[in-house]
Amino acid sequence: MNYQSAIEVSGLVVERGRRRVLHGIDCSIPVGSVTGLLGPSGSGKTTLIRAVVGVQIVKAGTVTVLGQPAGSAALRRTVGYVTQAPSVYADLSVRENARYFASLYGLGATEADQAIADVGLASAARQLVGNLSGGQRSRASLACAMVASPEVLVLDEPTVGQDPVLRADLWAKFHEMAARGTTLLVSSHVMDEAGRCDRLLLIRDGEMIADDTPAGVRAAASTEDLDEAFLRLIREREEVAA
Repeated sequence: MNYQSAIEVSGLVVERGRRRVLHGIDCSIPVGSVTGLLGPSGSGKTTLIRAVVGVQIVKAGTVTVLGQPAGSAALRRTVGYVTQAPSVYADLSVRENARYFASLYGLGATEADQAIADVGLASAARQLVGNLSGGQRSRASLACAMVASPEVLVLDEPTVGQDPVLRADLWAKFHEMAARGTTLLVSSHVMDEAGRCDRLLLIRDGEMIADDTPAGVRAAASTEDLDEAFLRLIREREEVAA
């Protein structure tokens, strides 16, 4: 089935206790794109991601992924999700983890080993995950999510703790996957990663500040600096609200 947008969010409201975390979020994520979800810590990025993968209780609004309501059983084999905390087994090696997750999708050692190589862990494949650094554990989780080549891959701050060379390699891999048709939603609080994205969702205090291409965000704020653009858009929004 063909979709113009892989992910559609409309009027999304999330509350925790008496506090509203997301305030009527609307956004659309094109198929085969790398979309960056950027904003400061505590802005609502992880809450929005949890809604997209269908594990967040919502107060109002809808989230549709590949034409299905988020969290539908039909999406379990087509949506990959990597949380901030590593989601692999510490008492297994990197290779054993990847091969286990591959087996869940009816895949074999070849696909598992390729995913390990893609995240730069081939030399550590035999090591127990429990003995890896934090950055390596994050990459092991990413390998396990990538092994089945999901149609949608949702990544919550996957480059935190990675060195600059590996960060560049991972972003190159993300774009390679997008070129093959995978839709990636990648969260980050580091604004220098914004320029690596095809499209940007800028969020602050649970409100969508921008949903546009990097070029569109620059043009809207009349600056080439994306960090400055984000600040200008926030100020403009505050002035309108006042």
